[in-house]
Amino acid sequence: MVTSLFADSDVLFGFGEKDLWNTGLTLWSFIGQVLQDGKQSSCNAAVTNATRYMLEHGMQPPSPDSGEYCRARHKLNAEVLRQLVCDIAEKMSLSNPSHWLWQGKDVKIVDGFTFTMPDTPENQEEFPQSKTQEPGVGFPIARGCAVLSLANACIDDVAIGPYAGKETGETALLRKVLDSFKPGDVMLADRYFCSFFMLAILKSRGIDVCMRLHQLRKVDHSKVKWLGNNDYIDTWHRPQRAKWMSQELYDSVPEQMEIRVVTFNATTKDQTEPLNVVTTLSDPEKYPADEIGKLYSYRWHVELDIFSIKQSLNLDHLRCKSPDMIRREFWTTLLAYNMVRLVCAQAAFVHGKLPRQMSFTIACNTLLSQWLMPPKESIRETLGQHNLFQIACNEVGNRPGRIEPRVIKRRPKNYSLMTKPRNQYKQTKA
Repeated sequence: MVTSLFADSDVLFGFGEKDLWNTGLTLWSFIGQVLQDGKQSSCNAAVTNATRYMLEHGMQPPSPDSGEYCRARHKLNAEVLRQLVCDIAEKMSLSNPSHWLWQGKDVKIVDGFTFTMPDTPENQEEFPQSKTQEPGVGFPIARGCAVLSLANACIDDVAIGPYAGKETGETALLRKVLDSFKPGDVMLADRYFCSFFMLAILKSRGIDVCMRLHQLRKVDHSKVKWLGNNDYIDTWHRPQRAKWMSQELYDSVPEQMEIRVVTFNATTKDQTEPLNVVTTLSDPEKYPADEIGKLYSYRWHVELDIFSIKQSLNLDHLRCKSPDMIRREFWTTLLAYNMVRLVCAQAAFVHGKLPRQMSFTIACNTLLSQWLMPPKESIRETLGQHNLFQIACNEVGNRPGRIEPRVIKRRPKNYSLMTKPRNQYKQTKA
């Protein structure tokens, strides 16, 4: 699949007699980098791993200088890397057993996130740092909006852009990846995405929603249609045309929609908070209020998934120094993530469990061990079966609806915050 996608896009490279870094070896090394931490994630470490692999297979090793490898990474096509990520997710979605789904429906979770990158002029130009920071003090920052599968935790697609500016919000980014949804899917999201126009666009595509009611929307309970206790149908009316909408799109949006609202109590350690959940799954018999509340509680999974990518695969702060390479690193990281989730799904399927019961960290370590040291042909199948068994034996705890305080235990070093460029500090010191 990998070679064919690059070939179809006419971006295969490394066919010359002196070309040691071809498409396959370069991508293999790049994925190995993003799967690792610390010194082992450097370009020099990638060259060392490639040297061992090539010598073991009787091939000429590459130059010890990492420059050739870095130039080869520049040849990887970011759009093809993105297509690889999406293809893995689509094939897994088509293979989901029915008991992995919610009420027979494929639920996609949506959430936004940010990540930073090295402070270079090129990165600052495309992904400017926060305007509240002085030049030379902050880092370039990008915003992303991800669509993930509730069933198998794979990433279906992501849109990224600058952190601030026109059409850079999470809803604007979501509109760029709506094609990752299929008719019959359910979008699970927080209240930031709860708007009349977003629900209307999704409904026109045959996509249902489950999200928290936006805090600014007021409900006149004297005009609603009650379906049961804490369960009613409200009529929403079309607001004025948004700036981003064309007149044609605005005219296609219905003047009013009937939206179901379910209220349930979310219990934390200290208090019980009522939550209003909006859904277009309007049949109370087919989709009882308790099931809607349970579905919304699964939204927490997206927080854990993005945390896994940021912390385990270091997406929190990327390393490349130009926007083009940032995109290559970004999609290679997500490709590695989907590969780990694929291994989790295989282990779950073989051993009769659910993909989200599998430990992402254990699966990541298992994939990495085979990725950098491919086993001999004679033990490959046996080792693969053992690895799936090892992953299936290491389940994560079942902690639904948990709320974690945003605090840390380790005390940071007692350094002052950086308030001016580093070279100004050095001049003062001199």
